[in-house]
Amino acid sequence: MSVPRTPRRSRVSLLMVLPVAIFAGLGAAFYWGLWNTDDRLPSTRIGKPVPEFDLPPIEGRSDGLATTDLTGDVSIVNVWASWCVPCRDENPLLVELAETGAVPIHGINYKDALGAALAFLDELGDPFTRIAADRNGRVAIDWGVYGVPETYVIDAEGRIAMKHVGPFNRQIMENEIMPVVRALQAEETP
Repeated sequence: MSVPRTPRRSRVSLLMVLPVAIFAGLGAAFYWGLWNTDDRLPSTRIGKPVPEFDLPPIEGRSDGLATTDLTGDVSIVNVWASWCVPCRDENPLLVELAETGAVPIHGINYKDALGAALAFLDELGDPFTRIAADRNGRVAIDWGVYGVPETYVIDAEGRIAMKHVGPFNRQIMENEIMPVVRALQAEETP
């Protein structure tokens, strides 16, 4: 006598589907990342006051930079380092902008060796009204710096109005940074 067989159900196990689903998700994320051209990094500091800080000047300069120096006028703050190759590329534009007198430019020198910042400025030009040494990088962390260079536009009230991550070129300076500066300067003029 034979025992009747029950029809075998074909069930797909969760253990078989899970790796396929994970692989499909990773593939979709990779595909999106490959073709996504939006490289802006968000900043939670936009519209907020600059962090409280008081940094000494770089070696060879007399004026450091503090929170209180960033009120009263629209200004630009550039975070840079002598060891930063893109900083070398954008420095001539900063020097050119400083020569116009359109806006005060302040610098935060990030984790540089003593004397290196001044040697950099002696070689390439010094666009900075005030320049501070952030030797341990703590102030840069408070500002939300991702890496150097980074450029901030500060309004007359001492709030961060704009952040540009990475080096800028003439087009970015003329079409993105300076329009914000001019608009803020127009707001402060009665």
